[in-house]
Amino acid sequence: MDPPGYNCFVDKDKMDASIQDLGPKELNCTELQELKQLARQGYWAQSHTLRGRVYQRLIRDIPCRTVTPDASVYSDIVGKIVGKHSSRGLPLPEFVDNTQVPTYCLNTRGEGAVRKILLCIANQFPDISFCPALPAVVALLLHYSIDEAECFEKACRILSCNDPTKKLIDQSFLAFESSCMTFGDLVNKYCQAAHKLMVAVSEDVLQVYSDWQRWLFGELPLNYFARVFDVFLVEGYKVLYRVALAILKFFHKVRAGQPLESDNVKQDIRMFVKDIAKTVSPEKLLEKAFAIRLFSRKEIQLLQMANEKALRQKGITVKQKSVSLSKRQFVHLAVHAENFHSEIVSVKEMRDIWSWIPERFALCQPLLLFSSLQHGYSLSRFYFQCEGHEPTLLLIKTTQKEVCGAYLSTDWSERTKFGGKLGFFGTGECFVFRLQPEVQRYEWVVIKHPELTKATSLKSSEAAASPSLISHCSSDPADRLSPFLAARHFNLPSKTESMFMAGGNDCLIIGGGGGQALYVDGDLNRGRTGHCDTFNNQPLCSENFLIAAVEAWGFQDPDTE
Repeated sequence: MDPPGYNCFVDKDKMDASIQDLGPKELNCTELQELKQLARQGYWAQSHTLRGRVYQRLIRDIPCRTVTPDASVYSDIVGKIVGKHSSRGLPLPEFVDNTQVPTYCLNTRGEGAVRKILLCIANQFPDISFCPALPAVVALLLHYSIDEAECFEKACRILSCNDPTKKLIDQSFLAFESSCMTFGDLVNKYCQAAHKLMVAVSEDVLQVYSDWQRWLFGELPLNYFARVFDVFLVEGYKVLYRVALAILKFFHKVRAGQPLESDNVKQDIRMFVKDIAKTVSPEKLLEKAFAIRLFSRKEIQLLQMANEKALRQKGITVKQKSVSLSKRQFVHLAVHAENFHSEIVSVKEMRDIWSWIPERFALCQPLLLFSSLQHGYSLSRFYFQCEGHEPTLLLIKTTQKEVCGAYLSTDWSERTKFGGKLGFFGTGECFVFRLQPEVQRYEWVVIKHPELTKATSLKSSEAAASPSLISHCSSDPADRLSPFLAARHFNLPSKTESMFMAGGNDCLIIGGGGGQALYVDGDLNRGRTGHCDTFNNQPLCSENFLIAAVEAWGFQDPDTE
C-alpha cells in the first residue's frame, strides 16, 4: 500500500529518483526551535510518508480566517467549475499571470489536477489579484496529499493565514512588486559583488530581481524546492529571501568570469537554477542561505512597507498590473546623460551611486538642490535648499580633486528638534563613500556585523551621555519615509553606532564615535574625515581638506517633471 501523499498523481519512478523514501517515519518534536533545526537539517526530507504528515501538521496549525474553504467545499464546487472540460486543457486563473505550471514528479493526471485546484481556489478567493507562486505551491502539495480536496484545503489555509507576523504568499501585484524591490535592496546590501555584476550587464536591474520568486517557485528542481518549502512552512517568508540571495551568490561565483549578454541575464539565471544540481547540493544551498546574517523579520517588514508605500505614491494599484509600472528604469533612464550636469561627478559616477541607493528612491531621477558654485559657500543656505527633501545625496570635491560624499536618509529639518543643541538623527540606510581616487562605499556597521546587536521592540532611543550631543528618532515609524534600519529597532552596544547625521549652525557631521566620517565647517570651506564607529570607514579623502565644491541632490519622481 502506498504511503499517504505518494499516490495516483505522482510518477513513482521520477519521485523515487528525485527523493528516496529512506528517512524516519515519525516526528515527535513539539518545540518551535527544535522544529526549525530539524527542518533546516532535512530531517523529514528523505521520507515521503513523514514529509506528508509534517506538511499536514504544519499547515493545520496555520492561524486562518474564520471562514476558510476546506476539502468538503472542493468536493461541492469542483464539478460545477470544471464541468466536462479536459483537465489538462483547463485555462489558468488570471492571477497566476501566465505562469508555467511546474510538473515536478506529477503524472498527466496530476498536471490536470493542479489546474482544477487553481480554478477552484480562484472561485473561493476573488480578492487574489496576482499570485504567480501559487501553481508551484499547489503542484508541490499535490505530491503529499491523499487527493485533490486535501491539496485544495492545504493551499487555502496557506492563503488564508491571518497572522500579521507571518507573511506567506504575495496575493496582489502591489505586494509582489514591493517584494521584488525589497529583494533588490537586500541584494544591494548582502550580495554586493553579484549586484555589481547585475548592474553591469542589465539596463534595468529590477527586472532581473523581479524574477526572484520564479527561481524558487518554478525553476528549482523538486528535491530543492521541497527542502526550501520545509523550512518556509516553519519559519515564513524570510526564508525565501535567504535562499534567493544564496542562489544569486552561487550564480555570481560560477559566472563572474564568463561573459553575460544583457538580453540573456534573466534566462541565464533561470537555466542556472534549473541545473543547480551541477553546482551545489540542497544542503549547501540552505547552508549558504542561513549563513547570510539578515536583519530581523520586523526590519524586513518595515522595508517592504516602505517600498509598498512608495509604489502607492506613484499610483500603482493591482488594476494596473498589465502596465510596466515599478521598473527601476535603471541607469540609462534614471540618470539622463543629456540633462544631467554636475560640477563634481560624471554621469557614470552618478549612475554608480544610483546603483547603491534603496530601490524605492532609485525609481526617481536626481534633482540638484544645492550647489556651492550657484548658491554660495553657506551652510545655512545649504539647509534652506535641502529642507523638505528626504533623502538627499551630499557630494564634496576637494581642492586636491578628491571626491567623496554621503547618502542621507532623513530630512535635514530634523536637526531643529534638538533645541539648538547638536543632535544626531537619521537611519541605517545612510552610507558614506569616496569616488576619487578610487571607489569605495561604507555602510552602517551593523549591516556588516549584525552580531553586534539584536532586534528589539519599537521604542525611542535613549539620550546620549553627552549633554550637548543627543540621538533622536521619530516616534511613529509608519510616518517615516525611511523606516528601515532605524536605530530604535535595535539593542546597540553603544550610542556611537547610531550617529548617522547631525547639523548645527557652525558645522555638519556625518557619522560619529571615535571620530567622524565627514565634518564640514559652517563656511563650507574646510573639512576633515576619519574612521568612525557608525560606518567603520577609512578616511574618505585627505584627513584634513579644503573644499572646492559642494552639491546636494534630491530625488525627483519622473512623473512630476
